[in-house]
Amino acid sequence: MSERAVPFHCAYCGDTNLWPHEAQHGAWECHDCQRVFSVKMLGTLRRSAGVEGVVR
Repeated sequence: MSERAVPFHCAYCGDTNLWPHEAQHGAWECHDCQRVFSVKMLGTLRRSAGVEGVVR
């Protein structure tokens, strides 16, 4: 995985007018709702035994 993944939609308004925020590494600014945000991946989920066939 890359260090700097690109979000496709704003985390707040859902629009796609996103640009890298120059003041902070890894932050994105939405030019529609005027918010600055960052997204952090925490890890991957582990599947428990017997869960693979369950539809939620």
